Amino acid sequence: MERYAPVETRYLKESTTAAENTKRQLEATEGTFRIVLDERGEIWDTLKFATTAGDWADRGTKKVSVLLGAASGHEHGVRSQADLVLALSRFTLQHELALLLFVEQLYRAYTVIRGEPYHK
Repeated sequence: MERYAPVETRYLKESTTAAENTKRQLEATEGTFRIVLDERGEIWDTLKFATTAGDWADRGTKKVSVLLGAASGHEHGVRSQADLVLALSRFTLQHELALLLFVEQLYRAYTVIRGEPYHK
């Protein structure tokens, strides 16, 4: 991904309460464009994601945060503060797998944006 954009992965320690998890996630992503990955979100294909990501860049979006939930998922407070709630699938996915799938789609989106070969 570094070829296309700077990427930082941060892990927040899970708290014993949902309210504290929500607070930590919102504080850590304050001032960024928030994408919350949640099975209740919108389902897009790769080309829609690439087109929309290109629009974000054209509008000057500098920082994007992608929030993956803990074992219990995201609380309403996190989803309500999101700029986008996106689903990778209607299946519930283990968070490391969800991260891998999202990064792979992000890579594909950048190849589409730059006109590089895209393989289906």
